[in-house]
Amino acid sequence: MVAPSYLAAMTDATPTTAPAPTPGTTLAGRRLIRIAGEDVHGFLQGLVTQDVADLTPDRPRWGGLLTPQGKALFDFILWADGDAVLIDAEASQAEALARRLSIYRLRRAITIEPVEGLAVHWSRDAQGRPHDPRLAELGHRWLAPAGEASSGWAGHRLSLGVTEGVGELGSGETLWLECNARELNGVSFTKGCYVGQENTARMHHRSKVNRRLVVAPLGEASDRTRATYTELGLMVEHRRVESLGDAIRPDWLMAALRAEQE
Repeated sequence: MVAPSYLAAMTDATPTTAPAPTPGTTLAGRRLIRIAGEDVHGFLQGLVTQDVADLTPDRPRWGGLLTPQGKALFDFILWADGDAVLIDAEASQAEALARRLSIYRLRRAITIEPVEGLAVHWSRDAQGRPHDPRLAELGHRWLAPAGEASSGWAGHRLSLGVTEGVGELGSGETLWLECNARELNGVSFTKGCYVGQENTARMHHRSKVNRRLVVAPLGEASDRTRATYTELGLMVEHRRVESLGDAIRPDWLMAALRAEQE
């Protein structure tokens, strides 16, 4: 485990370095991984869907690590930490993600380690901290020592039609653009090659996404169902665009559907 330079700089009170935890904002289901060493940005640039070349502390980015066929294996949020990068990942998948990244490390002098003493925080309204990179309506996200766990994140996220994590996206089951990555700022179409880039770019240039992950009122599970949340009365399904049915249709999704029909 490592204590990153990010934590050491917390007294600077910059937008992403809150000096103390705020009660009720810690996302207990997230863990941080620190990637440091030789040309970390170049290493990640050839792997993940996001452009990490100009990553800055006040502008985290959502991205994914895909199969060669362009299907989601892991999704995460990337944070700048000096010359290193912090990966804000699903806690249950953090170890598997670190192992997967290590496969690509080869002989590079790069360390991939869990972070100690730092947690991911969220609030609907925390002025001065970065917005969630996927959608401003998701609220603000920042890194600080762990505090009291938040209980409202999942319901808020799902109410906006945003899916995340292996339980919802699947592991090697869903094409990245079917995860709404284009609409939620999860992919760069101007950077160089990365794992799964060919199929992702082809689908983008074709313009139309035939299936999408959507959030819907809880109903009978089927082969389309990815996750159910009985306590929230919601479910995540992988549906054909022409059969969205009762799916929640937030503004960002409606805009995408209209654009594809033009």
